[in-house]
Amino acid sequence: MPETIIQAENLSRFFNVPDKETPSTGWFHKVPVKELRAVDALCLSVERGQKVAFIGPNGAGKSTTLRMLAGLLRPTNGTAFVCGFVPWDETRKLASHMGLVFGQRSQLWPTLSVSENFDLLAKIYDLEPAAYTEQREKLVEVFGLSKLLSQTARTLSLGQRMRADIAASLLHRPSLLFLDEPTIGLDVTAKALLRDHLNALVREDETTILLTSHDTDDIERICHRVVVIDHGQKLLDTTLPELQQDYTRYKILRLITEEDSPCFEQAGATVLEQGEHKLVLKINVREVAVEKIVSQALEKFTIRDIGIESLPLEEIIKALYAGKPKAA
Repeated sequence: MPETIIQAENLSRFFNVPDKETPSTGWFHKVPVKELRAVDALCLSVERGQKVAFIGPNGAGKSTTLRMLAGLLRPTNGTAFVCGFVPWDETRKLASHMGLVFGQRSQLWPTLSVSENFDLLAKIYDLEPAAYTEQREKLVEVFGLSKLLSQTARTLSLGQRMRADIAASLLHRPSLLFLDEPTIGLDVTAKALLRDHLNALVREDETTILLTSHDTDDIERICHRVVVIDHGQKLLDTTLPELQQDYTRYKILRLITEEDSPCFEQAGATVLEQGEHKLVLKINVREVAVEKIVSQALEKFTIRDIGIESLPLEEIIKALYAGKPKAA
């Protein structure tokens, strides 16, 4: 039977925030407050080795949920067990089993070199010297850190700091890894290396990953499961292939034409992009056959190039954010 790494039931976190719509009253003009439900009765179960994308629009409650599950924030209501511990009551015990990376915040001491940061973390986690050396060498090679080891953390660029931060979170081989926008500031090569290494972690160490990211490439290349939340509540929990399959009714047709400004109208085909010698159509294959649209385009335009592809994951997520039903 699969081991459950994260089990949250009715997890909630409410904040009191200034109510700008209500005028202040009283002698001291005290600013009225209202309750903001950042996370509202969220239920979540994640098994060992799963790679879960935890996504939603800005303000949906993703980071607040991660902070509660990591023991950094106590919930208003609800319960959770992470690696067998209650996160906010047994934070120190949980720390040795999890890694945490927030793209906007560094866990490195700014006045220490990257090498000194790694050595200090090894002491904090009480790592065996041989195991630490092996893991450190592996991470330095994967993330290209050899030339950065002697630099102080505060002198690193954003991309360099992110690589060092992610490596630091993996030094103790955590069984659970929380990633909040981990690829921010990374170039294409570094992103690819990170994704490859995270996938290798799951294969080799059965590491469980909970990822929040606005980069749909991260989601597609790392995760197999998608949990979508909005206003602190779960909207959807499914596998990535099933999510994409729900939207296979759409195809994207890209045309490069001899004509300067190609125009096209047909029921079942929506113009997504129109420009100089360029036309991009979204086709609902349940309303009209792709072959029919292609045939009409060949009759109407002189085609230089043509391409047909499935609806990008980014478009699917946009539809979910907008509150549209599946496959609609």
